[in-house]
Amino acid sequence: MIDTKKVGRPRKFDRDDALLAAVNVFWAKGYDGASMKDLTQAMGINGPSLYSTFGDKHNLYLQAIDRYSQNDACAPLVAFESEPDIHLAVRAFMVAAIDYATRHESGARGCFLSSCVATTAGELEGVESLLAQAIEETDERLAKRFELEKESGRLPPDFPSMERARLMFDLRQGFVFRARAGLDAKVMKSELDQRVETVLS
Repeated sequence: MIDTKKVGRPRKFDRDDALLAAVNVFWAKGYDGASMKDLTQAMGINGPSLYSTFGDKHNLYLQAIDRYSQNDACAPLVAFESEPDIHLAVRAFMVAAIDYATRHESGARGCFLSSCVATTAGELEGVESLLAQAIEETDERLAKRFELEKESGRLPPDFPSMERARLMFDLRQGFVFRARAGLDAKVMKSELDQRVETVLS
């Protein structure tokens, strides 16, 4: 018996690459400014493929936020968690934040979450909760490293881990804001010793 069922076409694009391309479009043009034509061209897919894989523009935006939060936004965290010395780890976090904000491969400056996503929180359903989740997860990962340092005796027992974690996040956003304004990365890096001491004092 001949099987007359049609075999589905294999997807001809990489989903993660397509989402990254969408991130870059939204980042450069904002949610309202990014047209479906902009998105499909950048993602290398046609309209029907976009809708069948990601849903409408709103759903694509939410998935782009999640993709960025789980991958690109983690670069400073990875630098922080990978350096054994806590002083160097805090510095590495800040250096990575500055480098990422000023030398992103897409040419965009700043941070997708603060430059684009934050402006749509409260306006588009689901965005605010994703943004809050990204911030909370970052705070928790930073605080966890400080707690480990306290357990090993390299930080005092009364070191306020969550408070300093939030300070680090806020400093990072300050670097992002300066990068968005086109301020020099070298100048920002020249002042890191004081920032590190502020976090760890």
